[in-house]
Amino acid sequence: MFTGIIETIGTVRSLKRREEGILLSLEAPTIAGGLSLGESVSVNGACLTVVEATSGQLFSVEAVTETLERTTLASLKVGDRMNLERSLRVGDKLSGHLVLGHVDGTGEVTAIRESGLGKIVTVRVPEELTGYVAFKGSIAVDGVSLTVSGLSRSDVEISIIPHTLKSTIIGSYSVGTKVNIEIDIIARYLESLLVKHEETQDGASRRGLTLDFLKEKW
Repeated sequence: MFTGIIETIGTVRSLKRREEGILLSLEAPTIAGGLSLGESVSVNGACLTVVEATSGQLFSVEAVTETLERTTLASLKVGDRMNLERSLRVGDKLSGHLVLGHVDGTGEVTAIRESGLGKIVTVRVPEELTGYVAFKGSIAVDGVSLTVSGLSRSDVEISIIPHTLKSTIIGSYSVGTKVNIEIDIIARYLESLLVKHEETQDGASRRGLTLDFLKEKW
């Protein structure tokens, strides 16, 4: 589990393609020395496991086929820069929002415009995900916890402050950039609770949390 507050930007130093996925070697001196074998790291929003940690400069993670199909990681090349965050520890500050590192889909940057000292970035996301996005709610883009400042049927607007532009790869975005999207996990749980349960085998109907129930009890 992560917070969406990026610790450092890493650089892809080698990329080995395998039948079952890819092995990425990342240069990240700020965090590499403190990583242990088997530890989880958010790499552009995807939770990956450290499989090699033998240097204070480099560490390696493995991305399996399913991850490559769901994220932008399949298009990586040597020299690409990545948002990195180590997993949340008990007692750490939760400055962003809860990010699982389970990417829900990919989006595409469709517009970037100046807004004071910052920028407003428009990302087109799959329509099946926009129903989980709320105005002024949270969304993770390439692992960065961001607040939704505008919303339409297929586009999400996010306001980016100067610090985020400097400390993440968002500052290098251009129109057409593909990004990883993770919706707020709270939206997923709410949907699950609001959906009616299917009838049991004996015909008894079971109900989950519904809007009618909330109205009645409120």
